[in-house]
Amino acid sequence: MASSSVFLLMVSGQIETAEFPEYDNIYCRYCFTHGPDWLITSGLEEGITQITKKSRDERQMFVWNFPLDVTFKSTNCYGWPQIVVHAYGLDSFGTDVVRGYGVTHVPITPGRHTIRVPMFVPESSSLLQKVTSWFLGRRPEYVDPRVVAQGEGREVTRVKSQGFLTISFNVLMKDMKKLGYDIQPSDVLNPIMPENVGMATTGMSEA
Repeated sequence: MASSSVFLLMVSGQIETAEFPEYDNIYCRYCFTHGPDWLITSGLEEGITQITKKSRDERQMFVWNFPLDVTFKSTNCYGWPQIVVHAYGLDSFGTDVVRGYGVTHVPITPGRHTIRVPMFVPESSSLLQKVTSWFLGRRPEYVDPRVVAQGEGREVTRVKSQGFLTISFNVLMKDMKKLGYDIQPSDVLNPIMPENVGMATTGMSEA
């Protein structure tokens, strides 16, 4: 009975690339956040990538291809898992500073998904604080990065858009139908039909 009262969400994939045209030597930290009814049964809840340099071609991409592999179990969909990513690099003083925060939900349909996550950084609330933080080498950042996955209190935070990060997901689900959830891949829910389906061909119309 216990096995049929929960469903499993299996997630693998990669933190693939990022775009931060103004910077170099970037690495990422990530963590999963979820509701109180969710548990991680295997895999890592958080991790850190290697440092990578910006590509020297016209794309100027940071490439990590850092693997993700985690399995969740839950009794309901409330608090569906999200992944929080925060990128770091060295400033002109050699200090480790945040280059961007981003968050996205784990896709809610099985299959392979690629998501381009907008990144942002918090800004100082005044010009004086901005100048002071620049001289001291202490830029604004969140004490707990998981706050970016929450709505409460976000409206009082000033942020600035800064780059993008691409994540690929391979999503598998088990026993969701037993709990009444009917989730199908997006290509099944919204099939792309050829334009000539249901239309008579020229030969048939002449007959």
